[in-house]
Amino acid sequence: MQDQGQVGKIPGIEGPDHERHHPRGHGMELRGIILAGGKGTRLGELTRITNKHLLPVGPYPMVYYPLKKLVGAGIKEILLVSGTEHMGDFVELLGSGKEHQCQLTYRVQDEAGGIAQALGLAERFCKGARCAVILGDNIFQDPLTPMLTDANAQPNHAWVALKRVHDPSRYGVVELRGQQVVGIEEKPANPKSDYAVAGIYIYPPDVFDVIRTLKPSQRGELEITDVNRHYLEQSRLGHSYLDGYWTDAGTLESLTQVGQFVAQSMPRF
Repeated sequence: MQDQGQVGKIPGIEGPDHERHHPRGHGMELRGIILAGGKGTRLGELTRITNKHLLPVGPYPMVYYPLKKLVGAGIKEILLVSGTEHMGDFVELLGSGKEHQCQLTYRVQDEAGGIAQALGLAERFCKGARCAVILGDNIFQDPLTPMLTDANAQPNHAWVALKRVHDPSRYGVVELRGQQVVGIEEKPANPKSDYAVAGIYIYPPDVFDVIRTLKPSQRGELEITDVNRHYLEQSRLGHSYLDGYWTDAGTLESLTQVGQFVAQSMPRF
């Protein structure tokens, strides 16, 4: 059997940690959000005429994976946010969501303004409900249900997924004191841990109030790390750990490797 840990040597992919056991259960109803914008420039010619979330990964287009994670966790009302260029392709592929046992809504992000800005477009869709958010290029082995179960125990908290990585400087990284998150840094030169914040989040209804208080970063974007840091400062940030492989599928290397890994061991929905 292939050493799964070797997947972690590819930029953007991390192999499974030791096995953990989680309680199952869906808890209270959530609305789902898939953020599928961006130009995908790191993928070169592959995204010259299409959105990276429409590229194939194993037997499915990339966007199927976050969709199947949400539906598998019992979330039936789902919003997909993407840019203007390829929104029609998403609608043609996914339609109303009927074939995927869900109800899909679409929202256009007119210009890139960061993950938090894209999430802010979902306020009307959420209508005061909590939301489970997955970045469309995040492909991970674990089912979503255990994280939802953890988060449902504290519905007024934001919740993030943490994954141990070999190159934490590429990600938002948490500082841990025991099992408690005490700090979050975005792509630090000297990380205080090797646990990255994956692109999987659960937020209470006031997340949109938080987004309205944000100021653009040096990149000119509203950063999701600043949203998570707000909840941390209020002692309202929880976390769960990812055990299986995880990737952001944003580079040629990680896209190729995750396709191979998915062929060997499909994500659990």
